[in-house]
Amino acid sequence: MALDDILLDAEEKMIKSTEVIQAEYGGIRTGKASPDLVTNIMVDAYGTHMRLKEMAAVTTPDSRLILIQPWDGSTVDAIRKALEESKLGITPLVDGKIIRLPIPALSEERRQDLVKAVRKVAEEGRVSIRANRRHAMDEIKKIQKAGEITEDQLVHGEKEVQKLTDQYIGEIDKGLAGKEAELLKV
Repeated sequence: MALDDILLDAEEKMIKSTEVIQAEYGGIRTGKASPDLVTNIMVDAYGTHMRLKEMAAVTTPDSRLILIQPWDGSTVDAIRKALEESKLGITPLVDGKIIRLPIPALSEERRQDLVKAVRKVAEEGRVSIRANRRHAMDEIKKIQKAGEITEDQLVHGEKEVQKLTDQYIGEIDKGLAGKEAELLKV
Protein backbone atom coordinates (compact mmCIF):
# COMPACT_ATOMS: atom_id res chain seq x y z
CA MET A 1 0.00 0.00 0.00
CA ALA A 2 1.40 3.38 -1.01
CA LEU A 3 1.73 6.35 1.34
CA ASP A 4 -0.94 8.32 -0.57
CA ASP A 5 -3.38 5.40 -0.23
CA ILE A 6 -2.80 5.26 3.54
CA LEU A 7 -3.39 9.01 3.88
CA LEU A 8 -6.52 8.85 1.73
CA ASP A 9 -7.88 5.89 3.71
CA ALA A 10 -7.18 7.67 7.01
CA GLU A 11 -8.96 10.80 5.80
CA GLU A 12 -12.01 8.82 4.64
CA LYS A 13 -12.27 7.11 8.03
CA MET A 14 -11.92 10.44 9.84
CA ILE A 15 -14.63 11.99 7.66
CA LYS A 16 -16.97 9.09 8.47
CA SER A 17 -16.23 9.42 12.19
CA THR A 18 -16.99 13.14 12.04
CA GLU A 19 -20.24 12.55 10.13
CA VAL A 20 -21.40 9.98 12.71
CA ILE A 21 -20.71 12.41 15.56
CA GLN A 22 -22.51 15.26 13.76
CA ALA A 23 -25.54 12.96 13.29
CA GLU A 24 -25.46 12.10 16.99
CA TYR A 25 -25.38 15.81 17.84
CA GLY A 26 -28.56 16.20 15.77
CA GLY A 27 -30.30 13.49 17.78
CA ILE A 28 -29.83 15.29 21.08
CA ARG A 29 -32.86 17.32 22.05
CA THR A 30 -32.37 21.06 22.45
CA GLY A 31 -35.84 22.20 23.45
CA LYS A 32 -36.51 23.05 19.83
CA ALA A 33 -38.43 20.69 17.55
CA SER A 34 -36.33 18.92 14.93
CA PRO A 35 -37.21 15.89 12.80
CA ASP A 36 -33.71 14.52 13.57
CA LEU A 37 -34.91 13.75 17.09
CA VAL A 38 -37.19 10.96 15.91
CA THR A 39 -36.34 9.91 12.34
CA ASN A 40 -33.96 7.13 13.41
CA ILE A 41 -36.15 5.63 16.14
CA MET A 42 -36.70 1.93 15.42
CA VAL A 43 -40.35 0.82 15.17
CA ASP A 44 -41.61 -2.78 15.27
CA ALA A 45 -44.01 -3.01 12.35
CA TYR A 46 -44.88 -5.56 9.69
CA GLY A 47 -42.94 -8.18 11.67
CA THR A 48 -39.64 -6.33 11.38
CA HIS A 49 -37.72 -3.30 12.72
CA MET A 50 -37.96 -0.17 10.61
CA ARG A 51 -36.77 3.40 11.08
CA LEU A 52 -39.53 5.92 11.66
CA LYS A 53 -38.45 7.90 8.59
CA GLU A 54 -39.24 4.83 6.45
CA MET A 55 -42.82 4.68 7.80
CA ALA A 56 -44.01 8.24 8.16
CA ALA A 57 -43.64 11.87 7.18
CA VAL A 58 -42.02 13.84 10.02
CA THR A 59 -42.52 17.61 10.05
CA THR A 60 -42.10 20.50 12.47
CA PRO A 61 -44.94 23.00 11.97
CA ASP A 62 -43.49 25.19 14.74
CA SER A 63 -40.50 25.19 17.11
CA ARG A 64 -42.34 23.30 19.87
CA LEU A 65 -44.09 20.52 17.94
CA ILE A 66 -43.12 17.49 15.87
CA LEU A 67 -45.87 16.09 13.67
CA ILE A 68 -45.69 12.46 12.54
CA GLN A 69 -48.02 11.27 9.78
CA PRO A 70 -47.71 7.51 9.13
CA TRP A 71 -48.23 6.45 5.54
CA ASP A 72 -50.17 3.42 6.80
CA GLY A 73 -52.75 4.26 9.47
CA SER A 74 -52.44 0.77 10.99
CA THR A 75 -48.90 1.59 12.22
CA VAL A 76 -49.96 4.47 14.50
CA ASP A 77 -49.93 2.31 17.64
CA ALA A 78 -46.55 0.75 16.80
CA ILE A 79 -45.05 4.22 16.25
CA ARG A 80 -46.61 5.55 19.47
CA LYS A 81 -45.19 2.60 21.41
CA ALA A 82 -41.71 3.08 19.91
CA LEU A 83 -41.78 6.80 20.80
CA GLU A 84 -42.84 6.04 24.38
CA GLU A 85 -40.03 3.46 24.75
CA SER A 86 -37.40 5.78 23.25
CA LYS A 87 -35.09 7.81 25.44
CA LEU A 88 -36.70 11.09 24.34
CA GLY A 89 -38.81 11.40 27.46
CA ILE A 90 -41.72 12.94 25.54
CA THR A 91 -45.23 11.51 25.62
CA PRO A 92 -46.74 11.27 22.12
CA LEU A 93 -50.31 12.47 21.59
CA VAL A 94 -52.30 10.39 19.11
CA ASP A 95 -54.92 12.32 17.16
CA GLY A 96 -56.54 9.87 14.74
CA LYS A 97 -53.86 9.04 12.19
CA ILE A 98 -51.51 11.82 13.29
CA ILE A 99 -49.06 11.69 16.18
CA ARG A 100 -48.05 14.93 17.86
CA LEU A 101 -44.92 15.29 19.97
CA PRO A 102 -45.04 18.52 21.98
CA ILE A 103 -41.49 19.58 22.88
CA PRO A 104 -41.42 21.00 26.41
CA ALA A 105 -38.98 23.72 27.41
CA LEU A 106 -35.82 22.35 29.03
CA SER A 107 -35.05 22.93 32.69
CA GLU A 108 -31.59 24.23 33.61
CA GLU A 109 -30.72 20.87 35.16
CA ARG A 110 -31.78 19.01 32.01
CA ARG A 111 -29.74 21.43 29.88
CA GLN A 112 -26.63 20.65 31.94
CA ASP A 113 -27.28 16.90 31.61
CA LEU A 114 -27.59 17.27 27.83
CA VAL A 115 -24.36 19.30 27.68
CA LYS A 116 -22.60 16.43 29.50
CA ALA A 117 -24.09 13.96 27.02
CA VAL A 118 -22.92 16.06 24.06
CA ARG A 119 -19.42 16.30 25.52
CA LYS A 120 -19.36 12.51 25.92
CA VAL A 121 -20.38 12.07 22.27
CA ALA A 122 -17.64 14.51 21.23
CA GLU A 123 -15.03 12.59 23.24
CA GLU A 124 -16.11 9.35 21.58
CA GLY A 125 -15.56 11.08 18.24
CA ARG A 126 -12.10 12.27 19.25
CA VAL A 127 -11.19 8.75 20.38
CA SER A 128 -12.36 7.38 17.03
CA ILE A 129 -10.27 9.96 15.14
CA ARG A 130 -7.21 9.12 17.26
CA ALA A 131 -7.71 5.40 16.60
CA ASN A 132 -7.74 6.18 12.87
CA ARG A 133 -4.53 8.19 13.33
CA ARG A 134 -2.85 5.33 15.22
CA HIS A 135 -3.83 2.84 12.50
CA ALA A 136 -2.50 5.12 9.75
CA MET A 137 0.78 5.71 11.64
CA ASP A 138 1.22 1.94 12.07
CA GLU A 139 0.62 1.38 8.35
CA ILE A 140 3.14 4.08 7.41
CA LYS A 141 5.78 2.56 9.72
CA LYS A 142 5.05 -0.88 8.27
CA ILE A 143 5.68 0.23 4.66
CA GLN A 144 8.79 2.13 5.77
CA LYS A 145 10.20 -1.03 7.39
CA ALA A 146 9.41 -2.93 4.21
CA GLY A 147 11.55 -0.40 2.34
CA GLU A 148 8.74 1.03 0.24
CA ILE A 149 9.31 4.61 1.47
CA THR A 150 12.28 6.56 2.80
CA GLU A 151 12.77 8.00 6.29
CA ASP A 152 11.90 11.48 4.96
CA GLN A 153 8.66 10.17 3.47
CA LEU A 154 7.89 8.53 6.82
CA VAL A 155 8.26 11.86 8.64
CA HIS A 156 6.22 13.64 5.97
CA GLY A 157 3.49 10.98 6.17
CA GLU A 158 3.30 11.21 9.96
CA LYS A 159 3.00 15.01 9.75
CA GLU A 160 0.18 14.70 7.19
CA VAL A 161 -1.70 12.20 9.36
CA GLN A 162 -1.33 14.52 12.36
CA LYS A 163 -2.58 17.45 10.28
CA LEU A 164 -5.67 15.43 9.28
CA THR A 165 -6.21 14.40 12.91
CA ASP A 166 -6.07 18.01 14.10
CA GLN A 167 -8.43 19.11 11.31
CA TYR A 168 -11.15 16.55 12.08
CA ILE A 169 -10.88 16.87 15.85
CA GLY A 170 -11.29 20.61 15.26
CA GLU A 171 -14.50 19.93 13.30
CA ILE A 172 -15.84 17.80 16.15
CA ASP A 173 -14.96 20.53 18.66
CA LYS A 174 -16.62 23.19 16.48
CA GLY A 175 -19.80 21.10 16.33
CA LEU A 176 -19.61 20.59 20.10
CA ALA A 177 -19.33 24.33 20.74
CA GLY A 178 -22.34 25.00 18.49
CA LYS A 179 -24.45 22.32 20.13
CA GLU A 180 -23.51 23.52 23.64
CA ALA A 181 -24.49 27.08 22.74
CA GLU A 182 -27.77 25.80 21.30
CA LEU A 183 -28.50 23.78 24.46
CA LEU A 184 -27.66 26.58 26.88
CA LYS A 185 -29.65 29.23 24.97
CA VAL A 186 -32.88 29.89 26.86
